Amino acid sequence: MNLDPTAWVAVSFFLFVLAVFRPAKKAILSGLDKKIDQIKADIEEAQELREEAEALLASYHRKQREALQEAEAIVSRAQDDATRLRREAEGSIEAALKRQEELATEKISQLEAAAVSRIKNTAVDLAIDATEKVLEDRLAGKKGKELAEGSIAELGKRF
Repeated sequence: MNLDPTAWVAVSFFLFVLAVFRPAKKAILSGLDKKIDQIKADIEEAQELREEAEALLASYHRKQREALQEAEAIVSRAQDDATRLRREAEGSIEAALKRQEELATEKISQLEAAAVSRIKNTAVDLAIDATEKVLEDRLAGKKGKELAEGSIAELGKRF
């Protein structure tokens, strides 16, 4: 088996590659396996993060819908309260105006009654004064005496 030096170099290179390739193969493959495992772990972590993000997004959308519903309910309650308060205020104002009107009517009636009473009293006073004056003029002297006696006699007959 005589081989020329080039063949020996080729055989020795082949043996060297085989000797180095086996341990290097394990190191390369284990490095690649580690890299594959790391990539798989990164992918799984990314998927978990994506699922968490989607769940969080869904949660935020749900909270946003709930907040909108709550805001609509608050606005609706506020409108109902405002309507109710306006009606109550209108009722209170109407009642107060009615009371004021009744008080004013009553006061006017009282003032009218007082005025009528004063007018009657004044009329009575004037009538009494006029009667006194007329009686003084008519009852003076003989004529007055006859009238007084006639009136006294009539009183006796009537009672």
